[in-house]
Amino acid sequence: MTAHKEGDPTTLNRLYGRSSGHKLRKGQADLVETLLPAIAVPEEGDITAERLFGDDRPLHFEIGFGGGEHLAHRADLLPDHGFIGCEPFVNGVAQALSHIRDGHLANVRVHMGDALDVLRRVPDQSLLMVYLLHPDPWPKARHAKRRMMNDGPLDLIAAKMKPGGEFRMATDDPTYLNWALMIMQRHTHQFEWQVKAPGEWLDYPSGWLETRYAAKARRQGRVPHQFRYRRI
Repeated sequence: MTAHKEGDPTTLNRLYGRSSGHKLRKGQADLVETLLPAIAVPEEGDITAERLFGDDRPLHFEIGFGGGEHLAHRADLLPDHGFIGCEPFVNGVAQALSHIRDGHLANVRVHMGDALDVLRRVPDQSLLMVYLLHPDPWPKARHAKRRMMNDGPLDLIAAKMKPGGEFRMATDDPTYLNWALMIMQRHTHQFEWQVKAPGEWLDYPSGWLETRYAAKARRQGRVPHQFRYRRI
């Protein structure tokens, strides 16, 4: 892995802003109190499929899952795979827990906090797929170092992925889009852009559920872009 530089996002305390919003409803609060501890990612030690699920199944990792609809959809689609979802926003975690409960999903583990804290504890070459869908754009230039799409986090993601695995990224923010493409150009030794035709990044590949953030963007006139990269 590349040595971290001063200001590298992997060395910051966190890459997100506030961690709570409106007060949870009683049912949501109950899920956070009861279901979350039962399926939470361990706070210490290596994070392996064997430890989380009792077998050596393929592992998926979602960074900032929002309301958890994509995470739950993928977990339901691939019940023999394991899914790790990280989200610092308690309201989003509560929504995801509702999806997990309603779908009877036994193949999901959740971390309420910084995804990088968990990702660092995943052994190298362990992850089949990593998802970064509509991350916080941090639109001001002085906040660019807080964007998840930066050299440090990408080096970390690359180290944790299996060769041939897939990294999926999506954004509807034009500034973040241009930034992400620029950053990925510096990582062509690690990731190969999976583009077969012009405009393909405007369409969802098979098994990719549109998130509520993408749907909101369309309603507001912004265009979601989807990118797939193969770990070399």
